[in-house]
Amino acid sequence: MINKKILLENIKTLFYALVIAIIIRSLLIQPFYIPSSSMEPNLLIGDRLFVTKYSYGYSKHSFPFSPPLFTGRLFESEPERGDVIVFKTPADNRTDYIKRLIGLPGDKIQFIDSNLFINNSEVFKSRISKNDKIYCGKKNIEVFTFEESLPNGKKYNTVYLKDYSFQNSDKFIVPQDHYFFLGDNRDCSKDSRFLTSVGYVHKDNLIGKAQFIFFFFDRSIGSIFSFWKWNKSIRFDRFFSKIN
Repeated sequence: MINKKILLENIKTLFYALVIAIIIRSLLIQPFYIPSSSMEPNLLIGDRLFVTKYSYGYSKHSFPFSPPLFTGRLFESEPERGDVIVFKTPADNRTDYIKRLIGLPGDKIQFIDSNLFINNSEVFKSRISKNDKIYCGKKNIEVFTFEESLPNGKKYNTVYLKDYSFQNSDKFIVPQDHYFFLGDNRDCSKDSRFLTSVGYVHKDNLIGKAQFIFFFFDRSIGSIFSFWKWNKSIRFDRFFSKIN
């Protein structure tokens, strides 16, 4: 017969553990999984990463299921151009996206001949290689890899299709209290360029800043239980890699 006192203590322990886990997840740090290739070459499908929830303050989206506990942001801190950020997409306020912050409130963003312009000034990029292959969905595509330098000095790698499929765009003017995001895989990313599905992201939709990768596992190679395939499915070189 189960001792009622022991059962009660076990229930209390589980409850306290759940409360602590919710507090850590809501206020400090939360793990995320990369399901698409939109942030290649910097984030790969299968990357698991940690996002700090306190980087930009807290909104209702900081908590599980986005409860309407309050409006606006508490302990608000402004993100920096070039940060890799997880946010709730404005289309449904439920789906988590991860992209790079390119445009701040009031900025003018435009692509001209496949070159990125911010406030009418071209963003400098230098080609690193021209024969790379990366994923776009389930397809392997040939791309040029560039190092891009934002006006604040932030540098990172980005890729463009060899035929430069996304050549020109309208001029995007970022509204007040909103941000403009792009994927690093420029020709294979649904981001702020697509106004009906993502568009401009309100500051309250920001969840946190992506800090580092803590694990990588490629499910296309095999199950996590297929230990004989771990040499291919797990990339130990990506463990604890800082996200630039």
